[in-house]
Amino acid sequence: MHFTLLAASVWAISQNADLSVTDKILIFTGTGLWLGQISNSNAHEMIHRSNRTARRVGVAIYSSLLFGHHASAHPKVHHIHVATDQDPNSARYGEGFYRFFLRAWAGGFRAGLHAENAQRKRAQNPAPVWQHPYVSYISGAVATLLAAAFLGGIPAIAVLCALAGYAQLQLLLSDYVQHYGLRRQYDENGRAVPVGPQHSWNAPHWYSSAMMLNAPRHSDHHMHPARSFPALELKAGEMPMLPHSLPVMAAIALYPRLWRRVMDKRVNKWMVN
Repeated sequence: MHFTLLAASVWAISQNADLSVTDKILIFTGTGLWLGQISNSNAHEMIHRSNRTARRVGVAIYSSLLFGHHASAHPKVHHIHVATDQDPNSARYGEGFYRFFLRAWAGGFRAGLHAENAQRKRAQNPAPVWQHPYVSYISGAVATLLAAAFLGGIPAIAVLCALAGYAQLQLLLSDYVQHYGLRRQYDENGRAVPVGPQHSWNAPHWYSSAMMLNAPRHSDHHMHPARSFPALELKAGEMPMLPHSLPVMAAIALYPRLWRRVMDKRVNKWMVN
């Protein structure tokens, strides 16, 4: 459904002369929300699976959104260094979303690449360079851009980039909201304490959680990354709770002053505890 919808929307918006401007705006908005909320949630679930086919489909989805590096940066950087300054996708206290977006995009790309290169160096028999994951991510992005060019030339490429950017915005909004301001402490050896229930923001709202495969049950996901989404647990007394559903909080995050008014006092409460 993801690939069919992406191709059909790119063609419809860039090439279908029978559609009005209003039609195209509505198609763009609806498709962009699907890509950012549904495709992302499915791809996220798949890159955490041990099944090779599922992971490859997840990588293909992210690559088609020109964000393939997330398949490396998320499990190999974010899940290891979450709630520390070593994780580009853990928003700092007082950091606005727009500044976070630029830092997290570039930082995630670099950190994911560093993690993959470090893993290759540790391997006794590293795979050929053309099997490097980043080669796959970039090749997938190039293939998607070429497919868009085939569908409708430069206008189609522009539409694809706009849709991909909209989806990436939502993905990073989710990271921003679910980790804003929360930090792990360090032990006497200078190591971050293990990830606990207090290191991610959660939301108990059943409808948006169902639409996003329980992604708002975020603390349990970080504590048990391999746990399938239906089994994720929510414990209100132990886990920080957002005052509204994840989509509503993402909308609030677009207004940094309002966001800080809503969230800073809640961060302070959990960091003190």
